[in-house]
Amino acid sequence: MGGIFMSKHVLVTGANGQLGSELRGLSGYFPGDDFVFIDQEVLDLSDSAAILAWFENKDFDVIINCAAYTAVDKAETEPELTFAINASAVQILAEIAKQQNISMLHISTDYVFAGDSCVPYQETDVTSPQGVYGQSKLDGEQAMLAINPDRSVIIRTSWLYSRFGNNFVKTMIRLGKERKELNVIYDQVGTPTCAKDLALVLLMIIQSPQLEAQQGTEVFHYSNEGVCSWYDFALAIFELAPIKCKVNPIETKDYPTPAKRPHYSLLNKAKIKNTFELSIPYWKDSLPECLEHIKYLKGDDL
Repeated sequence: MGGIFMSKHVLVTGANGQLGSELRGLSGYFPGDDFVFIDQEVLDLSDSAAILAWFENKDFDVIINCAAYTAVDKAETEPELTFAINASAVQILAEIAKQQNISMLHISTDYVFAGDSCVPYQETDVTSPQGVYGQSKLDGEQAMLAINPDRSVIIRTSWLYSRFGNNFVKTMIRLGKERKELNVIYDQVGTPTCAKDLALVLLMIIQSPQLEAQQGTEVFHYSNEGVCSWYDFALAIFELAPIKCKVNPIETKDYPTPAKRPHYSLLNKAKIKNTFELSIPYWKDSLPECLEHIKYLKGDDL
């Protein structure tokens, strides 16, 4: 993406999550921009009044909303809190963006789909969430689209992982070192997404002339390239780590969870690639760097 970079005052919510943490790490490469990172301790997004009060007398050019209630199974027993953060807060942030005429980038999920497709989901495909988490994220999307702030985007992503926070990669490393063998689901298919790759895309988008020329809010899909199952993902992690742990492929029915997961969550990324002229890394090419960072942060061998 070309163009002249303009200095922007950027607010990032969910600052201590996977994506927010990656944005913080990359923000130093965009010295012309001024970033403010906030987390739940600074602003409780489940409190509508608190959100409105916090934004009084504050001026931003862009809001990047990385904050979300992401405990998929726990959401089934905490629907009120889940919808407050994933839907009501998004509505309020979108209203603020509209009133102040600023851009908003909001992160959504593949869980808005039923997961019963056989071809990668496009942005215009019918949504059908299978649980509280997916429905709350869809409600947030729909609220933002109804308010429709200019120069704003919703980005659905999948299988996010990072050196930060809790995720499948770090869980596999921990369990792989503790156990001789693991059972991992092979009949759920999608694409792992390196949070650092997505963070870099977000930072590029907020400076893009394409976004500046955009009217209203658009929905995009972003994940890394390629496809795998959770079983394949685990094998790749152990091969690169390296960790000697036998991985047994099992079916979803053999590992019941409170929330239903999509069996198929591949996302068609043609729209975001064409709009912002992106080249997206293959998932296996992004994984080694994350593992190296995890190794460095732990201060020892994986």
